[in-house]
Amino acid sequence: MGSGQTVAVFGAYGHTGRFVVAELVERGFVPVLSGRDAAKLKALAYETGLEARVASVDAPDSLDRALAGAAAVINCAGPFASTTAPVIEAALRAKIPYLDVAAEIEANIDTFAHFADRAREAAAVIVPAMAFFGGLGDLLATAAMGDWTQADEAHIAYGLSSWHPTAGTRLSGAVSRERRGERRMRFTNGQWDYRTDAPPTLEWRFPEPMGSRSVIGEFTMADVVTVPSHLAIPDVTTYMTVEAVRDIASPDTPVPSAADESGRSDQTFLIDAVVRSGGAERRAVAHGQDIYAVTAPLVVEALDRVLTGRTRTVGVAAAGEIFDAPDFLRALSPHITLELLP
Repeated sequence: MGSGQTVAVFGAYGHTGRFVVAELVERGFVPVLSGRDAAKLKALAYETGLEARVASVDAPDSLDRALAGAAAVINCAGPFASTTAPVIEAALRAKIPYLDVAAEIEANIDTFAHFADRAREAAAVIVPAMAFFGGLGDLLATAAMGDWTQADEAHIAYGLSSWHPTAGTRLSGAVSRERRGERRMRFTNGQWDYRTDAPPTLEWRFPEPMGSRSVIGEFTMADVVTVPSHLAIPDVTTYMTVEAVRDIASPDTPVPSAADESGRSDQTFLIDAVVRSGGAERRAVAHGQDIYAVTAPLVVEALDRVLTGRTRTVGVAAAGEIFDAPDFLRALSPHITLELLP
C-alpha cells in the first residue's frame, strides 16, 4: 500500500486523471494535483481536499515545484506529444520515477528513442503507456509468451462493446494523425512500415461469449510499440472491433457517461492476445469494464511495484519487461478477469 507517499499527478482533472487520483487515495497514496488549468485544479482540490499545484510544460520551474517532495509522477495529460518530454525531464531532475498513460504511438516511440540511454545511465525508471492501450496488451502478450524466448508473431485483438472517446482521446488522435499525415503504421519484419492503403476488415474469433466479430486489421495501437521493445517478435498486429472504430470515427459519438457510483461507463472489453511460433500458439485473455477506468488500477499497481522495488530493470521499460507479467495481471483482480490458455 501507499503508506502516505506523495505522488504528483499531472493532468489530474482529466477524465482518466480523476480515476487515477481516486485509485491512489484508495491505495493509501497522497496525490498532489497538477496541471495547467488553475480553475479546474482548484475545483478538484475543493472536491477532494487534496493539494493542487499549477504547472505548465512550457515552464520547467513550475514542473519542478509540482514534483517537489513527490515519490513519483504519473502523467495523465494529453496530447502526450506535448507533455511527455517536459514531464520526464522534470522527473529526471527530481530523481523520481515517471509513469504515463499515453496511447499516442508517436509519443511512445519518442520516449524509447530519446530517453532510453539517459534513463539507464541514471538508473531511473520510466514506464510509458502504462494504460489500457500499451500496458495491458503488453502484459498479456508477455504472459502468453511464457518460457518462449522468441515468437514469429503477436496479435492483440480488442473487442469493445462501444467506444465513447473522451475529449483527450480525440485531441491525441488528431495530433497523431497530424504527425504522420495520411499514412498509417504497422510493425512487420522488425520495423515500422508506413502505408497509405486502407486497413483490412477481417473476422476475428474471440473467446466465447463474444465469438466471431468483424475487426479492422492493422488498427495500430500503443501495444505495437511496447511489445517489440522487449520481446523478440518481428510482427506485431493489433485489431479493433468494427463497431468501436465507427464510434471513435464519428464526431457525434458522445463522451463516456457514468453508469455506477465509481464513475465507470457501461462499456465492456475483451482483449485477446495471441502469440505464435512455428505451429504452436499461446493466448492470454482479459475481460473487464471501461477502458479509461481500468487504466487507474493498471498505472497505480505499476507505481506501487516501482516504489517497493518489485521491478526487473531500470531505464525506459514497457510493463511486460519491468514487471512479472502473470503476477501483475493476477493482482488486477477484481478489475479484470484473466485467462491464460495453452
